[in-house]
Amino acid sequence: MKLFPPSAALPIAALLCAGAGPVAAETIKAHYALSLMGLSIGSASASGVVEPESYRVDISMRTSGLANLVNNTKGAATASGGLTAAGPSPSAYANTTSNNDETRTVRMSLASNAVRAVEVKPEPWDAEMRVPLNDGAKKRIVDPVSALIMSVPQSQELIGPAACNRTISVFDGVTRFDVQLSFAGAHTAQTHGYSGPVAVCSARYTPIAGHRPDSKSTRYLAENRDINVWLAPLPDVHVVVPIHIDMRTGAGQLVIDASDFQIAPRRADAGR
Repeated sequence: MKLFPPSAALPIAALLCAGAGPVAAETIKAHYALSLMGLSIGSASASGVVEPESYRVDISMRTSGLANLVNNTKGAATASGGLTAAGPSPSAYANTTSNNDETRTVRMSLASNAVRAVEVKPEPWDAEMRVPLNDGAKKRIVDPVSALIMSVPQSQELIGPAACNRTISVFDGVTRFDVQLSFAGAHTAQTHGYSGPVAVCSARYTPIAGHRPDSKSTRYLAENRDINVWLAPLPDVHVVVPIHIDMRTGAGQLVIDASDFQIAPRRADAGR
């Protein structure tokens, strides 16, 4: 992905906001390359429909190459729910991940940003060693997939501080954590299917509950001040979604970068 001067974003932004006829939704289809120290370690994809008052997103990922020599991992997740001015209000979330050791499935039903029911199979073997989850940890949250959709107030710019400045409270069925985003600037990004402005956010991870307090990886992530997220706009529904993530790890720089990023309006008369 190449970077261009921010001034180049202005005509592109105008084109993004232009259009005729009522817009019922925007669709997104994206493919991401995963690399560590410049070496390919896997891929991910995302597809979904975001409407003014609802959304559905499906994602999948799998490791490849050198990563499979350590642990062959793959996963798929889906989430759906309502979209409000405050952000996503998920109603359903499901996730299946597998590696060399096990396959785990998580299913959640939610309402008003609170967990109504959750099923995890198998339960973590070390559940008794984890920070206990109380009822409060399962309220005012979103699932990990819904967390990728970030509403921006209609009165605020999509490429500006309002795109980033937020704390996202996430529950994945096992662990509860916060992701705090802070505005760090703006770029113009170019990849297949998308050329336009992005908001650049710095990110901090804070574990809340459900994690191992003695986990070195959790401690490292919580102390990591080198995590960045680029957010691309979906102007018709006034939300932003990740197009690029990079972070420092103990093994080197991890990059998740969109190799293909397609945004398209789905108009009210589509399919008639």
